[in-house]
Amino acid sequence: MNIHEHQAKDILKKFGAPVPIGVPIFALNEIDEKVKIIKTNKIVLKAQIHAGGRGKAGGVKVVDNIDKLKAEAKILLGKVLITHQTGPQGREVKRLYIEEASEISKEFYLSCLVDRASSKIAFISSAEGGMDIEEVANKTPEKIITTRISLGKGLSKDDVAQILKPYKLPEQSIEQAEKLIESVFQALVNTDANLIEVNPLILTKENQVLCLDAKINFDDNALYRHPDIVSLRDLNEEDPAEIEASKYDLAYIKLDGAIGCMVNGAGLAMATMDIIKLYGSEPANFLDVGGGATKEKVSAAFKIILSDKNVKGILINIFGGIMRCDVIAEGVIAAAKETNLTVPLVVRLAGTKFEEGKKILAQSGLKIIPADDLSDAAKKIVEAIK
Repeated sequence: MNIHEHQAKDILKKFGAPVPIGVPIFALNEIDEKVKIIKTNKIVLKAQIHAGGRGKAGGVKVVDNIDKLKAEAKILLGKVLITHQTGPQGREVKRLYIEEASEISKEFYLSCLVDRASSKIAFISSAEGGMDIEEVANKTPEKIITTRISLGKGLSKDDVAQILKPYKLPEQSIEQAEKLIESVFQALVNTDANLIEVNPLILTKENQVLCLDAKINFDDNALYRHPDIVSLRDLNEEDPAEIEASKYDLAYIKLDGAIGCMVNGAGLAMATMDIIKLYGSEPANFLDVGGGATKEKVSAAFKIILSDKNVKGILINIFGGIMRCDVIAEGVIAAAKETNLTVPLVVRLAGTKFEEGKKILAQSGLKIIPADDLSDAAKKIVEAIK
């Protein structure tokens, strides 16, 4: 789960990390009252969307009086921002954030994340702040330092020194920076976050260290332990189909292809998408119905796939272990009839009660194309949508 910048800064602040004073704006008539918290001559206005690249897209403005703030806010609120992360459709700005302007001396990059490869917490630090870290990694990898922390041992002084090394901070800023690193570490661990990114982390002209921007991503599997974090979820920033899928505990991710996929098991789902590409087409989604899906769950998954207007055909690939193929068949038929299915549908069933499932499909009266194996299924659906 992702949250907005202003929410991420609130969390970091609770754990002791220094952030500029700021406040979110949800309506233009809030500005007069909320701006009173700002004490600097200049005010920073930021669009709040779940995507990076806001500055380059015109989503960050610096103004020097309230009249200009109101004028820029009126333009930004409701505007569709298009960045390299939103895709061509962009994201509508439904909330803003105003904060005190900072006198920047230097910009750095800092992130803290769960490194699954090493089963440790990794800090990534670089003196190249305010930039795309992937670009820095590709062009000048020597400018990035990765420091891995064992949860059992915790954060040592040597670890912190290694993390801060590329910043070359003045002596009077080091203690504050050390506390910031500890704060970020504790925030990640105690909120079950996957990633905390501060880009840029800045050194002000007064030698203060501040988190000028912040991004936090949380482990969805741990959200049941954090109702306070769940309350921060902004459904306006999520795909409606993915929201609907979450209601039925379906793992669904929308993609850009033409063939909708319904599969049980993440590994089989990945293999299914790969073989669709092998035969010359593209998957429209990743959708894992899980191992114990009901008829209702399968029907919901089918409808979610069809809600994507780019879908020209559907491939259902089920290997029944815990999952029963007859249940899949009943759910598919119910959904196909309810939605008046008009696109080609290829179904491959194997495993528990697959013969019963095939019989149910064959007797349904629907134009369902049966397949013997995954390769056969992929060939048939790719051919059917041509």
